[in-house]
Amino acid sequence: MIITRKSLIFIFNHILDTISSMNKLIKKLNDFNELVMFKHSIFSLPFIFIAMIVSAQGWFGFKLLVLGIMAAITARNFAMGFNRFMDRDIDALNPRTINRPNVDGRLNAKQIFIFTFLNALGFIAVAYFVNDLALYLAIPILIIIGSYSYFKRFSYFAHIILGISLGLAPIAGVVAVSESIPFWSILLSIGVMFWVAGFDLLYSLQDIEVDKKLGLHSIPSKFGVQKTMLFSKIFHILTIAFWLLFVVFSDSSYFAYLAVILSALMLSYEHYLVNKDFRKIDKAFFTVNGYLGILFFILIVLDNIFFV
Repeated sequence: MIITRKSLIFIFNHILDTISSMNKLIKKLNDFNELVMFKHSIFSLPFIFIAMIVSAQGWFGFKLLVLGIMAAITARNFAMGFNRFMDRDIDALNPRTINRPNVDGRLNAKQIFIFTFLNALGFIAVAYFVNDLALYLAIPILIIIGSYSYFKRFSYFAHIILGISLGLAPIAGVVAVSESIPFWSILLSIGVMFWVAGFDLLYSLQDIEVDKKLGLHSIPSKFGVQKTMLFSKIFHILTIAFWLLFVVFSDSSYFAYLAVILSALMLSYEHYLVNKDFRKIDKAFFTVNGYLGILFFILIVLDNIFFV
């Protein structure tokens, strides 16, 4: 077979086109990654698996591991995609969010809607393969986690709704393993709800002036900085209280108690950072809370290795 100069040029151009297409695809995937802030999955994933480990009293199997990860990713992608779709007008007026992909033209409304819709379908499909109760709860869960985008337009309870959305993670985890909702999982979920609502209050301090200007309902814009920080402290005290009750009612042992103690110390440090310097809100929000979930998970794993 003779390879002509024309054939070589064709092959070379085809390779260049393929590379160009791959680069465009990678760029688009990065835009969607930035849209949903995938790294924030670190807040919910540990508590899904904490509930699964406690429910199974140890290892729950590779099938549920894969399904649990897929459920967490699709649910969060739906929630964030829907939020970014609904908040295009708000984000365009906020200096902190003006460079997001849903605002600066990198992703248009149609692309975001399709992405959100496909993730909703993906979540329902995953629930189908988990068990009947998971499937029955799939659509109500999607409605709850999608409602956050509306609440901040008319209610100061938006922070609680966000907390409830992530607080559903342990419920989803225990349903996947036992197809039931034991009392200890509700306590764990309420703790997660107050944890998330508490650090969301701190994070919202960045947008006080914008919220006031746009007429959005947030606790910081309504009650001011000091009361918001007080509410956040109260929420995090309740977090520790409910997590302690979770340990008691789940018959967990020493490592689980240690997880609660260390969580209390880390939340105290988070408030120390914000009190000291508002510019450290990002560090308090991402770093401290991210490590908290991972550490809690590791200690629950150890608790189930040595004391079950």
